[in-house]
Parts: sequence; structure tokens; C-alpha cells
Amino acid sequence: MDMKVVMFSALLGLLCITVAELDAATADGNECTKAAGLSCGDCIRVGQQCGWCTQKDYKFSRCDELQVLLSKGCAYINVENPRGNVTINENKDVTNRKKDVAEKLKPDQITQIQPQKVTLDLRAGEPQKFNMKFKRAEDYPIDLYYLMDLSDSMIQNLQNVKNLGTELAREMQDLTSDLRLGFGSFMEKLVMPFVMTTPTKLANPCAPLSCTRPFSYKNVLNLTSNGQAFTDIVSIQKTSGNLDFPEGGFDAIMQAVVCKEIGWRTATKLLVFSTDASFHFAGDGKLAGLVLPNDGQCYLENSEYTKSDYFDYPSISQLADILSEKNIQTIFAVSQEVQPLYKELSALIPKSAVGTLSANSSNVIQLIIDAYNSLSSELNLDNTKLPEGVSISYVSFCKDGVKGTGENGKKCSNISIGDEVNFEIEITAKTCPSNSKSEVIHIKPLGFNEQLSVVLNFICECECHKDGIPKSPECHFGNGTLECGICRCNPGRLGRYCECSQDEVTTEDQDANCRKDNGTEICSNNGECVCGVCECKTRDDPEERYEGKYCECDNFNCERSGGKPCGGHGQCVCRKCICEKGYTGSACDCPLDKEPCKANDGTECNGHGTCECGVCKCTDPKYKGPTCENCPTCGGICGEHRDCVRCRLEELQGSRTKCNGTCYQFKQFTTVKKVDDLPKATDSSNFHKCKEKDENDCYFHFTYQANKTSGAHIVVAETPECYTGPELIPVVAGVIGGIVLIGLALLLIWKLLMIIHDRREFAKFEKEKMNAKWDTTQNPIYRSAVTTVVNPKYEGK
Repeated sequence: MDMKVVMFSALLGLLCITVAELDAATADGNECTKAAGLSCGDCIRVGQQCGWCTQKDYKFSRCDELQVLLSKGCAYINVENPRGNVTINENKDVTNRKKDVAEKLKPDQITQIQPQKVTLDLRAGEPQKFNMKFKRAEDYPIDLYYLMDLSDSMIQNLQNVKNLGTELAREMQDLTSDLRLGFGSFMEKLVMPFVMTTPTKLANPCAPLSCTRPFSYKNVLNLTSNGQAFTDIVSIQKTSGNLDFPEGGFDAIMQAVVCKEIGWRTATKLLVFSTDASFHFAGDGKLAGLVLPNDGQCYLENSEYTKSDYFDYPSISQLADILSEKNIQTIFAVSQEVQPLYKELSALIPKSAVGTLSANSSNVIQLIIDAYNSLSSELNLDNTKLPEGVSISYVSFCKDGVKGTGENGKKCSNISIGDEVNFEIEITAKTCPSNSKSEVIHIKPLGFNEQLSVVLNFICECECHKDGIPKSPECHFGNGTLECGICRCNPGRLGRYCECSQDEVTTEDQDANCRKDNGTEICSNNGECVCGVCECKTRDDPEERYEGKYCECDNFNCERSGGKPCGGHGQCVCRKCICEKGYTGSACDCPLDKEPCKANDGTECNGHGTCECGVCKCTDPKYKGPTCENCPTCGGICGEHRDCVRCRLEELQGSRTKCNGTCYQFKQFTTVKKVDDLPKATDSSNFHKCKEKDENDCYFHFTYQANKTSGAHIVVAETPECYTGPELIPVVAGVIGGIVLIGLALLLIWKLLMIIHDRREFAKFEKEKMNAKWDTTQNPIYRSAVTTVVNPKYEGK
């Protein structure tokens, strides 16, 4: 039985310690507790970590972290902690089919994005994730509108475009079986200084040659699947002329995009813009007095643009927005001379490409096919404008699981028909919008018609808000609504329980009485102004409290030392430390006791510093250590006291009158006659036997012994040890003489050895000479100069 009691007590103590630690952790407050005095809705809008306790008898901060609320006794059922959610509303599978199937699907029957609609319930600070799939469908319809510059310099290019319809259909049959072509032409605004406006020049600007009248933009052929009609209509087109080099192509692009009569449908939309000139853009129209900005509306009458002399040119940003909105991909087929300019333009327009035309546009078909493949193989997600405080991030998994590139990782390259790309999308609401209404955003791949609709619902209020009790008796006789455990006062009532009337204390007077020194903070931000009086906040730790008329004081925000308020040596009163006896300082961390500063010799900091807060502050930079006892450059204890000992000895001997004041710190200073009379060394670490040199090159001996009670004791020998050095001249002369004599001796020895060697060699020669044998025969290598011939007939007669 006793063992059970002990175990229960131990568990109870552990629980108390845990609660105390939690209280300490939140004693200084967190983001949640800052909203404690507001409403449940204000609490949950702080962040996903905050919960609200609706329990009536709960005495702590109602808005706090979930774990803290539970640990302080708030029942789980009384905790308001709504969470976000993801709901998929439309989720049709992506289309899987082949181009050669018998059944042809309409464009609106093809699905390339899954899901199609998602609803998110967003709570502030809590991200919600969902996945999106994209798969390029095979045999997807293509609408291609060819917009051509028909100024006179493009006459050769026009000849090669005439056969574009049938040849392009034949070349693109591997990509789609549903291709439609359209044709439009453009030139320039019909105003000076862009076009000559005299009647004769308006009729024929190329005189004396013949050409058609100038125009701004014509829709020559609506989008059609009849390739022969394209060839026929282009064959009868003629070029015209204007004054300046840049053309009004931006007017033409705007009209071709926004006018419904062009015939754009739900398909892959391509706009081919062909020219050999640069372009006019917004602001250039002021040269002709056209100051009205382009309004992006359609103004076609009889297939011709009628407002070229009324509106300015569109801006680049206008074109980029409208092309993106209409899902039209642009191919700039331009000459080599202006290709760098259109490269820069393409960088500003999403889903656009630039191709270089040959001199007569003979490569236009291959250029279009290459540009289409380049554009269609690149997938780049985009989203409409996000509500304030909402952010979105993407993680894309491209072909073969390769991570996406580009801004925010939402771009994939080298995507072929039939490839599947997956995106992980995360949306976070940092705060609740001001109106808290639902918002809808759209996510789509640039250049494609399909999009994902995302409905955003914001969790800005608690469920308990709906269950409020109007005219609750707990709110001072029904002067408020009991909502989520607190009173929401009726108009004209104030106070925690709606106990005050504005008629009794006006809001202005109430605020004034609760502001210190007419400041802006009510109750120093540490309480509530109730009926003109500050009610200070309560702390989770009952030992901690706010005090004062304006709650301007507290007993826990004093300076700390060693992790404790006032260093544990004082009391915190109105944020200032009142130190106990023996301590001082703003954090009571400075002891007045100087005992720790006493050196071994009983002096304070060895006379080389001052004692501050029980620690020596060395005034002489040469000295270091707890009591300024170390002097690395002084040569130890002996070197440190050498001058003082010598001075005191000379003073005793009468050769000096007065020493430095610090030399009298020795408690005892005695002398002995000889070195042998000095005290012998002991085992004490404070005993030192010293031998130092004076200015006369003599050595004097002394001993040093320190003791905290008796101080330093010096015993010095009166008689120094002086040594006389040898005579310099005899030593030098002897050294030089010795060197000379040794040299002469070495020379004599060498000469003697040479004489002995020569004599031995001569004797050896004489001996060999005596032993030599001489032969008188003729030398075999000798040949006489006389030749004797014997006549055989003479026979010696």
C-alpha cells in the first residue's frame, strides 16, 4: 500500500513539473496568446498552431497552442481548432486515343488536364496540397492563322506563301488530321507620317509602278480546312507601299486575336507573323496625333480594320496578356536582319518562338513545323492573379521523373505526344482576406485551352460563432451574446462581462484614463480598459503579475544573470532589481565581497588592479590572471620584485633615500650578510629563491614567500656576488699567436714530408737504373737510309 502511495506521489510530482515547464515556456507569451483578449475568429487567424478554449470556467489564456490548452485543463471537446481540406469536384480522366481511330472526338470532348475543379478550405498558415496531371492528346486540332506583311519589300516572299495551304497540310498530317488555315495581311496606319495621304498616293503608292492601295489590316481568309481555298485567295494578293520602315503589325495581331470572325475554336492556336521589318508600338502613334490608347476591342468592317487612324498602337504587355488569355501561340517568321529584335520581343511574350526566313521564304513550311514542335514540347504552368495573402508553389515531375525547371519549378521540356506530366501544387493563405469571401483562381498550361479551376474558401471564423447565446445572463443581465465562452457586448456596452455603459464612461474618457502620459498604448498593452480602469492581464504563473495603474509594472521582466531574474540575489519590482545585502548592479550580479580578489601575499589584485564585482580588473596591461598575478614579460616572481628588492636594499644601506610606494607592500623585509644565510627552500609553492643581476653586473640573492595572513616576506643577502672578467688583450694576443704557430708548424711538417717523399722516389730510380741490361743489336724499329743491292752476275768478282 505504501509503495502505491509513493508511486502515485512521484507521478503527480512529474505531472506538476511538466505543467510548470509548459507554463514557463509560454510565460513570455507566443503568437497565440497575443490574440487571447479578442475573439475565437481572431485566434484561429493567427496561425494553424492556435486553438481556442470555449470552456466557461477556463481561467487561463483562451487562445493558445493546442497542447498547452489541453495541459491546462481545457477538455478536448471544448477546443476550437478547425483544419483545412481539399475536395476534388471534377475529375475526368485524361483522354487516351490514337490518331487513326475511326471515331473523331470534338475538341471539347478531349481532356488533357486532370482534375478539372478543386475546392480548398484554407486556414491561415496551413498549406493545402493536391496533384494535377497533364497529358498531351494525340491528333489534337490545330488552327493556324498566317498574318503577313504585304509591303512592297515582301513581294518575293508572297510567291512562296501561295502554296502554303496544301503543302503545310501534307507536312503536318503526322501531327494532326484536323488542320485549319486562315490568312491576313497588314501594312501601316493610314495617316501621316506613316503613309502618304495624297489622293494619288492613296490610290497607288508605288507609282509609276502598279500596286494596291495601302491599308492597316485585312482579314483575307477566315480559318478553314480547305487548303485549296487558302491557295486561291493568297494567289490574288498584291503588295503595297508606305513611307517608313517599321510596320503596324501590332494592330493586326490585336485584331486577329480578339475578332470572333477569324473563327478560332477550341484547338491548338498558332499565329504566324511574317515580316522583314521592325514594328511600331504604343507611343509611336503620337507622331500622328493618335493619343488614345488601344482598347483591345475588335473593329473590323468588311474584314478591314477601321480604327487605325483613331487609336494608338497596342503595347507589348497588352499583346502578351491577350495572347495568353486567348491561348494563342505566336511564331515570328522574320528575315535575318530583324531576327535579333524579334528574339527580344519573343522573350516578353509567353509561348512564342522566332524563326528566320530565307531570302524568298522558301523555308517557311519547315520553319512553322520546327517552331510548332518547339512550342508544343514545352509545358509551362501559369495561374491567374492570387487573392491578397495567398501564395502558390509548384513541384513538377516531368518525363522520366525529371524535376521541372524555370520559375517556381513549373516548366517541363521535351514533352512528346502521349507523355504524362504530374504537378504537386501547394496553396497557402497567410491571412484571411478582408472580405473573407470565396475566390476562384485558374491554373493552366500556357498555350492550351484547358484549365484547372480552384475554389478557395477561407476559414476565418469558429464553428462556435454560430452557437452564440444572445442576451446571455452571464453577460451582465443580458447585455451581450455569450459566444465561444466569452461575451460579445451589445452596442453601448463595454467590459469583459459587458458591465459598463458608454453613457457612464465615454470611449474617449475611458481610453484617456487608461493611457499613461497621454500615450497611444492602452494599459501599456498589458491589460484591458474596463470602465475607465485598467484590468491587468493574468499570467499563467501565479508568481508573475502585472501591476500599476496602467499595468506598466511587472515582477518578471527585470535583467537576468545566470538565467535568473536579478541573478537570484534580489527582487524584481516594477521591472527594476532591488538587490539584497552584499550585491549591487542592474541585475544584482555584482558582489561587494572583495575576498576573491586577495592575492597570496594578502594584497588586493597583487597591487596591479582593482576589485570590481568580486573580480580583479588589471590596471597594468602586463598583468593577467584571477588576481593579476601573471606577468609573462616580467620574468616571473623574481623578475617582478627585482627592482623593488634592490631599491629597498640600497635604502637600508643608505645609498638611496626613498623607493616607489608599491615597494613597501612587503609585510616583512629583512637582510642577511651572505647568500648562505638565506632561508632554505621549502615545499611551499609560494616560496621562491631568486638570483637577479644589478646595473654593476653583480648578482644579488633574495627569497620571496607570500601568505594571505602575514603577507609577503622578503629576505635579501647584503653582499652581492661580483665576478671579474679576464684581460682582453692577452687573450686576443694569445689566440692570434697560437693560430700563427699552429700554421707554421703545419707548413714545416708538410715540407718535411715532401723531402722524405722525394728522396724515396730518387733512390728507387737509381736502383732501377743499376739493374737495367743494355743490348747492342740493331733497334728493330730502326731502318737505314742506305739500300745495298747484290748483282747476281757479278758473284763477288
